[in-house]
Order: sequence, then structure tokens, then C-alpha cells
Amino acid sequence: MGHQVIIFDFSVIRGLWETRVKEGKERQRKEKERLEKSSLEKIKQEWNFILECRKKGIPQSKYLKNGFVDMDEKIWDTYEKTPQLQKRRDFSDEANKERNKFIFQLSGEQWTDFPDSLKEQIYIKEWHVCNTLIQTIPAYIALFQDLRVLELSKNQINHLPVEIGCLKNLKVLNVSFNHLKSVPPELGDCENLEKLDLSGNMEITELPFELSNLKQVTVVDVSANKFHSIPICVLRMSNLQWLDISSNNLKDLPEDIDRLDQLQTLLLQKNKLTYLPRALVNMPNLTLLVVSGDDLVEIPTAICESTTGLKFVSLKDSPVETIVCEDTEEITESEREREQFEKEFMKAYIEDLKERDSAPSYTTKVLLSLQL
Repeated sequence: MGHQVIIFDFSVIRGLWETRVKEGKERQRKEKERLEKSSLEKIKQEWNFILECRKKGIPQSKYLKNGFVDMDEKIWDTYEKTPQLQKRRDFSDEANKERNKFIFQLSGEQWTDFPDSLKEQIYIKEWHVCNTLIQTIPAYIALFQDLRVLELSKNQINHLPVEIGCLKNLKVLNVSFNHLKSVPPELGDCENLEKLDLSGNMEITELPFELSNLKQVTVVDVSANKFHSIPICVLRMSNLQWLDISSNNLKDLPEDIDRLDQLQTLLLQKNKLTYLPRALVNMPNLTLLVVSGDDLVEIPTAICESTTGLKFVSLKDSPVETIVCEDTEEITESEREREQFEKEFMKAYIEDLKERDSAPSYTTKVLLSLQL
């Protein structure tokens, strides 16, 4: 008996999408034309000109005449030739060169491994590696005792080496959107860590108890994984201010979640929560709580009527069609891309909430979806 194959005709959707793209580009063109003709654009140009003049060390009296900006770029040519400005520029270039000596950057799919020369530069303080095909972090990372920032997002990394625990001065660890399935207990030895981002790995189910030692951590992002509960070690991070555990498999929250008394932002959307514990009301610093409201059957009234400045937002989850496909890796990558988009959306949404003085302190339904 053969397998049934379902065939979808996407030609109509594609036509709609292309029409919307064309309409969007046309709106952008008209908006650009409108801005170019508006006084705002002129003000922006004048401000950029003033900033450039200040950067070049040009006195205000040379580009301001009777209170109006003289946007004559010949002023730049005149002052660029002065010895004083050249000396200042040389000093700035030297400072940038000196700063860049301590930063290692790598990107591009042509990279499948770290260059051999890296092991000789143990004085480096920051690694910024993204969008490569690198799968492993070398054990010699233990030699980088001055390392402060380890940004390794959007690669193919499938495990963290135990040597990472040797990085006593590490403050930022970002291994988001890789292929991690677990985290080594040795990470708990990075006692000065302040930000931990493990989002978008899709497979992490638990964190080792040893991470309880990370008392300086203020930001933890473990969204888009497979956690069934908030890890015990996270509940013991006494300085935690931001926790994003959205897009997981949470069914409930621990009754002692209020032990996170420094927590300010808690993102829980796209889980399987059916109720919220009253303990959330006892968290004095919690100012933003985001959940998915479709499965919730019990919400403490005190949360919606909180007088502590808590912004409670309930997002409506859009149904996602599941298409059976033999290539599971392709499905996973598609999920990662969608999660990346939604994380960027949520970041922008939260920033907007913070900027609005009259942000809602009651339940609000917001459609969060990417529709063609």
C-alpha cells in the first residue's frame, strides 16, 4: 500500500505575496519622496552635517551663519588639511586599532572551523562569530583568561566544551540559534557571567543544577527550546531581572517563582500554560508579564488589577499549519527562522511598551503571526 502524498498549490498565495511586496515597495517609495520634500528631512540633513563638523573639529562659527546652517562641504576640505585635525584623526585611528586588537570577528559560511592563528591570540577579550558552519568550540578556549564576551549566535555548534568553565571573567555568553542539546555543568564556574542566551537551539530540555552558582546573571534567554518547567537553577539566580522562556513546553509555573524578587520582565508566550500562580503578585519588581492567553483558564484577578505598575499582556497564538515532510532538518531550520522573526518582533513590541507612558495594565489581545 503506497503512501498518500498531499500536494498544495501555492501559486495563489505566491501571487498575493508578490502583490503585497509590490504595494509595500510603492508605499516605501512614496514615503521616501514625502520625507525628502518635508522639513524633517532637511533638519535631519543639517543635524548630520553638524555632527560631521563636530567630528572633524570644525568650530561652530564656521558652519553657523546668523543661526542657520551653511551646508557647504568645502568647509570640510579646508579643515581636513590642518595639522591639528590630522593629529586628532591619527589618534582616533590608533585608538580604534588598539581596541580592535582585542576583538576577534568571524562570519560567513566559508568557515567550518576556527583559524589556527586564533590560539596564539589569547589576549583577546571578545569573540564575535556568527553565520558560519562551525560545529565545535576548540578546547584551547580555556587559555583566553581575559575573555569577556562570547557571541556565537547562528552557527552549527552542537555542544559546549567543559573548558568553558575556565573563563572566570566571562560576562556575556550567547550561543543562540545553534544545535545545542545540553549545557555542561562547568558553565556554573563562570561566576561573573551576567547574560546567558541559549535561545533557538530547539532541543535543550534542562539546565544543570550547577548553574545556580551564577549569582551575577541578570538576563537569561532560553526561549525556543523544549523545557517542561523553569529550571531549578534559574530560580536560584538571585539577581535575575529578565527571563525569556517563551516557545517551550511549560504546563505550569513553580509556586515559589516569587523567590525571583529582582525579576522585572517575564516572557512566557507560546507555552502550554493553563493557569498562572498567585505568587506572581508577590514579585515587587515585575513590570512586564507576557503570556499566551488561548489555553489559560485561570488568571489571578490581582494580576490584571495590579497597582504595582505591572503590564500584563496576553498574546493570541496563531495556529501553525504542520506539513508532513521527510526532511526534518528543513522543518527545524524553518522553525528557527520563524522564532528569530518573532523574537525580533517581541523585542520591538517590548521597547514600544516601555516608551509608552499609558501602556496597558490590563489584559490585551494582540495577534502575533507572520501571514503571507
